[in-house]
Amino acid sequence: MLRPSEKRERAPALQENPARIQVRGEPSPQSINLRSWPHSPVHYLRDPGTYMVTAGTYNHELIFRGAERLTKLTNHILQLAERYEWSLQAWAVFPNHYHLVGSSQLPESLRSLLRHLHSITAIEMNKSDKTPGRRVWFQFWETQITFPRSYLSRLNYVHQNAVRHGLARVASQYPAGWFARKATRSFYQTVCSFKTDKLNVSDEFEVTSIE
Repeated sequence: MLRPSEKRERAPALQENPARIQVRGEPSPQSINLRSWPHSPVHYLRDPGTYMVTAGTYNHELIFRGAERLTKLTNHILQLAERYEWSLQAWAVFPNHYHLVGSSQLPESLRSLLRHLHSITAIEMNKSDKTPGRRVWFQFWETQITFPRSYLSRLNYVHQNAVRHGLARVASQYPAGWFARKATRSFYQTVCSFKTDKLNVSDEFEVTSIE
């Protein structure tokens, strides 16, 4: 069952430790500082908790539009995942929402991770836009994954999400195409073979460009 949450709290700032990659699809080539995630996706479900998470901005506003803001949001996600001991298996980050698939031995820490993430990114964006007090995030949904087929289907859904939104012809062309780079060829092909049309995912977000 999908469970929305609207809790928010203030959080301390984070420090970034990025690695440089090249952004594709920009008007002119440029480098962005996207944090490195050295792990490979897990091929099976791990106890005690594997979840898919979807979160969206308030009124679906494109607050994180642009390569710089998307990179900052992605870096915060990766750094906080490490801090809260979550192993991310797939993620897709867009100007008004994101999807994650991750697992943890302490699944009860998920909400603290997300509250921390939403607090620090809201503070940063409101400071940058000179909009103190603006509501940035609306809510998030977390779904526990308990069946292997559901796990593989949701990995594929998240990996292919940029294609679904028309932002890339193939998923690996999207700037944060981590899954395609880290998964073994056989596992990548297996994941991509799983259908996603029957998944119950909250994804009514309109995104026509990352700019």
